[in-house]
Amino acid sequence: MELKALNEKELASLYREEMEYDFPQSELKPLGAMLRLLDLGQYDPLVATENGETVGYAMVWLSKDRKGVLLDYLGVLRGKRNGGTGGKILALLLERYGHIFGEAEAPTSDDEGENQLRRRRIGFYQRNGFRVLDYGCALFGVHFKCLYGGPETDDRVVEKLHRRVYADYFSPAHMQQYIQLPLSPGEDIHPAPAWTEEHNPTEYERKVIS
Repeated sequence: MELKALNEKELASLYREEMEYDFPQSELKPLGAMLRLLDLGQYDPLVATENGETVGYAMVWLSKDRKGVLLDYLGVLRGKRNGGTGGKILALLLERYGHIFGEAEAPTSDDEGENQLRRRRIGFYQRNGFRVLDYGCALFGVHFKCLYGGPETDDRVVEKLHRRVYADYFSPAHMQQYIQLPLSPGEDIHPAPAWTEEHNPTEYERKVIS
C-alpha cells in the first residue's frame, strides 16, 4: 500500500464522490476550508492505493512547524471495508508523520446505540497504536475524546502540539469561542455551528476550482 498526495482538483473530486457520502454534513468541514488550508501548506489530502487502485483516503491537518499533525478524516472506499485497510492506512500515516492527534466523538449521546458506535471507533484507534489522552476537547460545540499515536508519553506536551494545529489557522478570538482544547472537567460546551471561520469557504472554493 502507498500514500499519494492529491492536488486541488483531485481533492475536490474525492470530496464530492466519497466524503460527502461517508460523513454526515455536521462532521464534514466545507471543501473550501480544506482548499484554503492546502493553499497555505497546512493540509495533506492523501489517498491510499494498492496495485494502482485507490482503496482509502486520509485528510491530514498540519501545524506550521510540522511537529504534529491532526488526522482530520480517515475513510475506506465502499467495497473495500472490513478488510483491515483502515489499520494499514494508519500504520503508513504513523510512519510518515510520527506524531498524530486524533479526535473521536465522546460516547455521551442519549442514544446508547450511537454510543456503542463511538466506542467502536475509539477502540479501532486503540487497536492500531493510538492511546486515549487524559484530556478531551469541544470543537464547534461537539464533545470529542482526544487520541494520540506516536512516541511522546507526556500528555501536556501532546496537548500543546495538538492545540497548535488549530492556533496556526484560527485567530485567538476564534479559538476562545469555538475551540475548547483542552475541555476542562465540568466546563460547559459552547454552542456553535458545525463549522465557522473568519474566511468564506464557499468563495474560496469557487476561486480555486473555477
